[in-house]
Order: sequence, then structure tokens, then C-alpha cells
Amino acid sequence: MAQRLKNNLAPLRLHVPEPKFRPGDKADFSDIVVPPVDALPRPDEAVKPAEIHDLAYGLVRVLDDDSGARGSWNPGLDADRLRLMLRKMLLLRAFDDRMFRAQRQGKTSFYMKSFGEEATSVATAMTLQHDDMCFPSYRQQGILITRDYPMIEMMNQIYSNRGDRLKGRQLPIMYSAKDYGFFSISGNLTTQYPQAVGWAMASASRGDTRIAAVWCGDGSTAEGDFHSALTFAAVYNAPVIFQVVNNQWAISSFSGFAGSERTTFAARAIGYGIAGLRVDGNDALAVYAAMEWAANRARTNNGPTLIEYFTYRGEGHSTSDDPSAYRAAEEYAEWPLGDPVERLKAHLIGLGEWSDEQHAALSVALMDEVKTTQKEAEKNGILGHGLHHPFETMFEDVFEEMPWHLKEQCAQMLEEQHDKFGDEWKPN
Repeated sequence: MAQRLKNNLAPLRLHVPEPKFRPGDKADFSDIVVPPVDALPRPDEAVKPAEIHDLAYGLVRVLDDDSGARGSWNPGLDADRLRLMLRKMLLLRAFDDRMFRAQRQGKTSFYMKSFGEEATSVATAMTLQHDDMCFPSYRQQGILITRDYPMIEMMNQIYSNRGDRLKGRQLPIMYSAKDYGFFSISGNLTTQYPQAVGWAMASASRGDTRIAAVWCGDGSTAEGDFHSALTFAAVYNAPVIFQVVNNQWAISSFSGFAGSERTTFAARAIGYGIAGLRVDGNDALAVYAAMEWAANRARTNNGPTLIEYFTYRGEGHSTSDDPSAYRAAEEYAEWPLGDPVERLKAHLIGLGEWSDEQHAALSVALMDEVKTTQKEAEKNGILGHGLHHPFETMFEDVFEEMPWHLKEQCAQMLEEQHDKFGDEWKPN
């Protein structure tokens, strides 16, 4: 009898996620629900996570369809603050465009733009204190730009030239700036999540007031490190802000492979008993407000927060990627939440604090600034123009005191280089 019932069952099958649009398809995002501004009002920062589950499924918004700032989440920023935010986003966009071009010219091997996602690094960094520690993924160069890290240092690192403080040891765009509260970027996905929690726990255990903030992409939430980090943060109430930049694509894999077809990424906070917010990632004021709420919450011992920024990656994953091979060409233009720079610009114009002419002039001035800095950086060398650091530096900065076997290897290799090139051998 049991065997007959079993034979009557339909065969088991797996579901393989598929993106809605492929090359040649017409993008249609009409199924995305964009709720009204303040559909989910801003709760008190000390609220219990169990009381705000709706915020993990909705969409925190401040800028309405007419570019006005509305509702309880409105951070109430003055015009000078808004113009500074816009300037940083435009500077980031100009920097990205210039470095992308440099890669295409063969001056560096690799670059990653943040086009369409500028608010998720600029607005968030503007909310944090300068000595709070940021644990970025590889598309948060806007944090450094917002914190006024010298652009020439970023370019030197991208070119791996003799001005590179990291001595050519990191892949281009994987910056490290401890003095600017910017933890070293790793190419291994999501390693920064447990590192951020550990740093936050150390800050709390010392009675410090600094908090940690960490970023990752939607695809990285499928990594084990993501879940380990949330477990530790929940158990120890660590003062950390988790941020998932849901730009819909993990290289060429759409977000469904990380679980977006089942629920939102912000909803993962619910299972860990921590606060979760889902935010319009192209609304710079909403991003600012959500980060401010989470930062205040962490700083007052009310626990960690997981924020999902619902946004869209406007261009390729990197200079090694061709998005036209796997997605519809006009997807970004059809994205219902628009462009973060254009939306902030429209808001300032609506306030009477900005104009198209001022915007165009600032864009040109920032492009000139980036171009001038690039010329200075290239005086220190570019890709393919020889060895930019002394050969022996590859053995340094690993051990406090170099062990004997590395000393022997270094001496041997220096001798071989001298025998091959003579006294004329030296780095550029």
C-alpha cells in the first residue's frame, strides 16, 4: 500500500532561479511595489526588534515623486549639508569615470565603478563619526571620498606605482586606510562581516564610544561569514551596522540565487532577533536617515541593525565584466527608483538651493580636479612601466622580525638580480 502511494507522487524537482529579463528582452519593473513616503513611520531608536518586522519588508523613503522631502524619516538636513552630499556623489562619479577610462587605456589592470549606488557609501559615511570604523566591500570608494582621503593616494593604489602606500600588494581598488577608519578591502567575499563584529565587540568591551559599520552585496549574504557575524552580533548585542547593497546582481548571477525570490534581505534580521530596515537605496535622504537611526541605536547599546539598500548596479560588475551578455540593455533606465544623483539634484532645485547651471559647472570643475590629480599620480608610474618598489619589499611587513629563511631567500634573489642586471638594476 505504501509503495503504491509513493508511486502516485509526482517526481521531486528543484527550482533554479532565473532573472526576469535577458539580453534582447524589454525590462519591465511594474511588479516592484514602491510604497508611499512614510507608509512605515520612523520608530523610536530604542524599539524592540520584534515590534518593527514590517520595516524589513517595506521600503523606507523620504523623497517623494515630486522630489520633495516628506515624512517622519526626513532627516531635516540643511541646504549646505545637501549640497555637500551632492558634491561628494558627483566627485565619486567623476573619479569612477576617470579610473574606468584609465583601465581601458591599459594604465591599470582592474577597476570597479559604483554608478547608481553612490548614495549607499556617501550618505552613510556622512552619517557616521569620523572615527567609527568602516568595513567596506569593494564598491564603497565613496567612503574614502566622503572622508576626504586624498584622491592621489587612491590613484597610486590603483596604479600600484611607487607612491602606493600598500606597495603594490593589493588588487587595484582594494584600499586600506586605518587613519581614515577604512578597513582593508579583501577579495574574499564577506570576510569583513565577522571582522566588523569583532571590532565592535572590542570597542564595547573597552568601554569605547565608536561603532562599526560593514557593507556587502546581495550575493555575499549567501556566504557563511554573513550568518556567523549576525549570530555573534545578536548574542553579544554588538554595536555594529550590517548593510546589504542589493543591486540585483552578483556579477552575472541575479539576486534570486542569494534568496531574494523568497523574501527580502532585510528580513534575515528577524530570524536573529535584531532590527531590520529595507531602504530605497537611490534616495540619499532615506539612506542617510536609516543609517543615522541605526548608528544612534548602536551607540546607545540598543543593538545591531541590518539594513538592505534596494538599488541597482548601473553598469558592469567590473572592467572584466560585460553586462550586455546577461541582462537587458535598458534595465537601469527602467529602474523605478531612478538615479540617486539626479534625485538629490532635483530635490535641491525644488528647494530653490540649486540649478541646472550650477550642477553643470560643478560637474566640470570636479572632472577637472580628478584629471589634474590623475596626472600627478601618473608621475609615480602606471601599469607595465617596470617594477615600482624595491624588489626586497615583497619580504617585508609580514613578520615583526623577518625569519632567517626569508632573509636567505631575499639575499639570494637580490644576488640573482644583480648578476642578471648589474649595478644598473633598480626599480623605477
